[in-house]
Amino acid sequence: MLNIILFLYTGIAKIMDYSVFKEQLADSPILGFAATPVAILLPIIEFAIVLMLNIPRWRLKGLYASFGIMTLFTAYIIAMFIVAPDLPCSCGGIMAVFSLGQHLFVNSAFILLNLWTIFLCRSKKREKAKELSGIEKYKVLGV
Repeated sequence: MLNIILFLYTGIAKIMDYSVFKEQLADSPILGFAATPVAILLPIIEFAIVLMLNIPRWRLKGLYASFGIMTLFTAYIIAMFIVAPDLPCSCGGIMAVFSLGQHLFVNSAFILLNLWTIFLCRSKKREKAKELSGIEKYKVLGV
């Protein structure tokens, strides 16, 4: 649920303030060369993750996607702090005013929550598969 709120909020914030978001990306020494495609694709990816997390069949894939993108965001924040610590954040919404420490704390918390939830979902799938037999077992495990 927290992932859904986070990605829906930041996706909407990026779209509502698209020109500022794109301009901040263009100023980035890391992503400046790809500001336009990143500015277009990132909210779409965030909304796709929200969709996956809302559909039970795709939820685990959505959790993996959320874990992956939060890890990438964290690596980007660290790299930006090293390369250009005085540039503003292009995260969108309230996240844009977070300090580096606050960003890293929030991102790390979401990364750990994703890992924990992935573990719980996989454990639940394994338990359900143990209860079933034959073809039904393979359907649950996704084989």
